[in-house]
Amino acid sequence: MSIAFASSPRSTLGIEWELGLVDRGSRELVGIAPELLAELSQRYPGDRFPHLASELLENTVELVTAPHGRVVDALGDLRSLARAVQAAAEQRGAALIGSGSHPFSRWKDQTTTPSERYERFMERYRWWGRNMLIWGVHVHVGVDRQERVVPIMNALLVRLPHLLALSASSPLWAGESTGYASNRTLMFQQLSTAGLPWDVSDWAELEHVLDDLATTGIIAEPTEARWDIRPAPRWGTLELRACDGASTLREIGALAALSQCLVESFQTRLDRGEDLPRLQPWFVRENKWRAARYGLDATVIVDREGRQRPLREDLAELLAGLAGVADRLGCTEELGDARQLLTEGTSAERQLAVYESAGRNRQALHAVVDSLVDEFQLGLS
Repeated sequence: MSIAFASSPRSTLGIEWELGLVDRGSRELVGIAPELLAELSQRYPGDRFPHLASELLENTVELVTAPHGRVVDALGDLRSLARAVQAAAEQRGAALIGSGSHPFSRWKDQTTTPSERYERFMERYRWWGRNMLIWGVHVHVGVDRQERVVPIMNALLVRLPHLLALSASSPLWAGESTGYASNRTLMFQQLSTAGLPWDVSDWAELEHVLDDLATTGIIAEPTEARWDIRPAPRWGTLELRACDGASTLREIGALAALSQCLVESFQTRLDRGEDLPRLQPWFVRENKWRAARYGLDATVIVDREGRQRPLREDLAELLAGLAGVADRLGCTEELGDARQLLTEGTSAERQLAVYESAGRNRQALHAVVDSLVDEFQLGLS
């Protein structure tokens, strides 16, 4: 399988933000996305950017930005889209939340969006497919030439736990505290085509993997390889997909800035003829699990010799080292928000604090939903 990688302006970015719809009374998920999308389709048609999109379940809307050079401009798209959806949802007694999962709603009460692709998905994955009550953030970053895609993808896997821990927002699942900062991560990787990308060293090996997957019917097209980091050949980007859903616009800006700065820093190193970092696949897998389990409190493996370091400490140093890149890209403020999350706490930490203080019962779960609704709304002001 020969796959062409489109031309894309270097380190430009686009963001996809999945959001859940909840009923203001019951706090349960509510499947009104088709109504909202129909109402807003003329204002934000799906054939151009920015736009709104459906997702696997009818309780979800996806906000998609246009490509931009600066994070702040992509956030402007998201703010406009979110305000429009929020207003339409309020008219129906609903609200939006940004999170990796809903604290207590269950799969059996949800409806799937009618689509041949989603029907094929559900037929293949059955019980695990129906359990995909999860939301994420996807950040596309432009790569200036095809031969750089795989080396940068492998280098990004070294930093995957930092992005995942910073975004962690799914500690509650089906009414229980899971003990994981990102339970979404463990749920999603139950799918055979999800999780970490296969270990490849160049574009030809990547094409070979995708060809094998297509030939054996595992995927119908390359976009069905739902890896944590994957090339998006149509757009000429690397797509970073490991992050939980962001609870606020400020948090999504922090994740986007870190993603953009990482990709640009690796392209700069390649400009200088340097080799990029790469970890053994078994270290990458362990780091991902640790970040999902412990969030920012994880200890991660940082080099091929197996040296380990507290993730908070390593992330703080990484953010400081990217300051110059952020200045060039115009995202200093947004990268600074990532530093603030190290001290203020992630969404997972905030959700658990509300759950604990409210009594760890059904009313406490309602309080978590209310806090997510409030955070989302305040973040748009």
